[in-house]
Amino acid sequence: MFKANPIQLVQEESDDLIQLINPEQDSDIKPEDLPEELSILPIKNTVLFPGVVIPITVGRQKSIKLVKKAYQGNRIIGVIAQKNSQAEEPIIDDLYRTGTVARIIKMLVLPDGNTTIIIQGKNRFTVKEFVQEEPYLTARIALQSEPILNANNKESRALVQSLKDAATKILKLNPEIPQEAQVALDNISSMSFLVHFLSSNLNAEVGDKQKILETQNITDRGTLLLQYMLKDIQMLEIKHEIQKKVHTDIDQQQRDYFLRQQIKVLQDELGYDGPDKEVEKFRRRAETKQWTKQAAEHLNKELDKLLRINPMAAEYPVAMNYVEFMLDLPWAEYTEDDFDLKRARKVLDHDHFGLEKVKNRILEYLAVLKLKQDMKGPILCLYGPPGVGKTSLGRSIAKALQRKYVRMSLGGVHDEAEIRGHRKTYVGAMPGKILQHIKKSQSSNPVFVLDEIDKVKADFRGDPSSALLEVLDPEQNSTFGDNYLEVDYDLSKVLFVATANSLDTIHPALRDRMEIIEITGYTQEEKVEIAVKHLIPKQLKEHGLRASDVKFSKDAINKTINSYTRESGVRSLERKIGTLVRHIAKSVAMEEEYDKVISDETVRKVLGAEVFDEELYQGNDIAGVVTGLAWTQVGGEILFVESSLSRGKGALTISGQLGDVMKESAVAALSYLKSNAEALQIDYRLFQQYDLHIHVPAGAVPKDGPSAGITMFTSLASIYTQRKVKAKLAMTGEITLRGKVLPVGGIKEKILAAKRSGIKEILLSAKNRRDIEEIEKNYLKGLTFHYVDNVEEVLKIALLKDRITVPMKFVLTDQKATA
Repeated sequence: MFKANPIQLVQEESDDLIQLINPEQDSDIKPEDLPEELSILPIKNTVLFPGVVIPITVGRQKSIKLVKKAYQGNRIIGVIAQKNSQAEEPIIDDLYRTGTVARIIKMLVLPDGNTTIIIQGKNRFTVKEFVQEEPYLTARIALQSEPILNANNKESRALVQSLKDAATKILKLNPEIPQEAQVALDNISSMSFLVHFLSSNLNAEVGDKQKILETQNITDRGTLLLQYMLKDIQMLEIKHEIQKKVHTDIDQQQRDYFLRQQIKVLQDELGYDGPDKEVEKFRRRAETKQWTKQAAEHLNKELDKLLRINPMAAEYPVAMNYVEFMLDLPWAEYTEDDFDLKRARKVLDHDHFGLEKVKNRILEYLAVLKLKQDMKGPILCLYGPPGVGKTSLGRSIAKALQRKYVRMSLGGVHDEAEIRGHRKTYVGAMPGKILQHIKKSQSSNPVFVLDEIDKVKADFRGDPSSALLEVLDPEQNSTFGDNYLEVDYDLSKVLFVATANSLDTIHPALRDRMEIIEITGYTQEEKVEIAVKHLIPKQLKEHGLRASDVKFSKDAINKTINSYTRESGVRSLERKIGTLVRHIAKSVAMEEEYDKVISDETVRKVLGAEVFDEELYQGNDIAGVVTGLAWTQVGGEILFVESSLSRGKGALTISGQLGDVMKESAVAALSYLKSNAEALQIDYRLFQQYDLHIHVPAGAVPKDGPSAGITMFTSLASIYTQRKVKAKLAMTGEITLRGKVLPVGGIKEKILAAKRSGIKEILLSAKNRRDIEEIEKNYLKGLTFHYVDNVEEVLKIALLKDRITVPMKFVLTDQKATA
């Protein structure tokens, strides 16, 4: 049953496609539509039934001529089954006298010269006489009418149900039949089409199918079909029973032995080694390893266990993978360091501009390693804003040392097993990523970059930060224990370099194990040098251009830095340079004329309107507006603190989405101002009769930190006295209720932000002088620094004696005492 696969037609635009989709609604061919002499196509090994669609491969010359002629005409032919399927050219006596009128739906000419047609049966007919045999067979026929059947009578319904039940049973007994046949069967409602569909797919001889076709009454036709189907069911049941008995006669031991022998023969034929040979290979590899005594004993134990495991058992590949992983690890295999310090310095200077502190630290490590060969690898943490070259610096360190380089991204890692590995008892157990990367590097002393160590997360699966404590402790990592490996591994010679944007989110114990090296943002001059030496050549190479194709003017580079990238690093600058280079690449590729020198006008044309103003300083014409300095994870920024007074009852409003620390700074500044109002010549009634509003613009951006104390105090002093704030002055520092100015962090980033924004003077705590002394002098050009210890000094520098042009006129009334 159902030997033929369903036919699919693609991009068929004729109306015949509708007939394929729903053959039950197909109309018969009327006698008046038939020619007097119908072309006859003999077919072998099958019988065509009305309503059924089948493909036929036409190979005889007569048949090809017939099909081509009919396809060009009305596409109607007669199809008759051939009695002797072995005959190449059938004679008239070899053909049955009952056939089916068919319509050719599609004709396909294949590359091998054969022609395939897809035909659909229409009406049964009987041959009156054959008229001619050349160039192809034709005959006069008589159509056989189908008697009208009452599909609602009990006998018809019972027959239809019996046929469907028999077909369903055949589908269950024969697993080779596709399950789509059941769907097709369920969708047939016409008894006539059901009988013809099942007959066409019946697993029977051509003669038996021909008997069904020749049966006149559809009910008799269905009954005869049911008999054949029941015989087929009996044969399938007997076959199924025999297979079941034979299967149960072979016991499990014989089956396993037979399968093992087959595997052995196949392995010998294919050249594969069996378990014994594999274990022997492993033992030979183990002899070349510089094992610890513990590791060697553990491996031999695992190899002995591997010999005892059945190769077909589920545990065998797990044990095999474990042994291979142990052998792949580079036990005590080290690359030789290059102790040429001058070469190392050149490599670091070539790859990175600036970053002197990091370069000196690497050279110190190399120098000590040269003097003391067994030095443990340091644990460095490069800390700074994005885009300043922390990750790429790790690759440069590896190049300078001539060591292998591996990088592991810790961003979003929240499973302790990713660091320490899974225990082998778990399904799908794997070693941790630390040892996976060591295996990949094939060296026990690579430069190992742990990227984004501040992004490690902890959840119910464990705390990866705690797992890293052993990895990054020079006193412990010589015996690092991976849950999967189960043997201590020496990581003490690995040079770990961690990178982080913020230290606040790093586990305190983990931070204590690392040597923190701060990488601050680049100055304007440094960015220009980096663009010229690194970014522009890199972008030209990536876009297929030569150095002679385009030149960047210094003004264009400065314009790009100042007006389109406001960042501590150079990542955005590289993207903008890439945009400018692509503009030139398009002109080169299209062979257009273009200006080879990129000027600041070209930058404005390609990159559009300026994103940032050259100077963000807003002047000092309004009282209560003071410029402060802030630190963010992407570098320094300037911010403004604004204060205003309005008639009221002394209420205080603080806005700008400030954190608790900044709110406390505002309250502390106001308290100190109130307690020293007389010294500042402020009428105390202002605090009672005017409402105060403190606002920090950009309210959509959360702001917090201890850097805005003196900025807020200066803003309040200015608004209450209506005195001007010194022009182009910025400040940073915390305030106490005693008027002390406390030091703050992020000084270099804040200074770079002030310089970018046109600030000329900076006011700092006296204890921040040491931070200024560590900064290179060329960074400080054009800036004047004022160091203060208390707020009285702040006001002497920040507040001018002059009042603003249009000062507020305060209307104050005396408060009446009440009993």
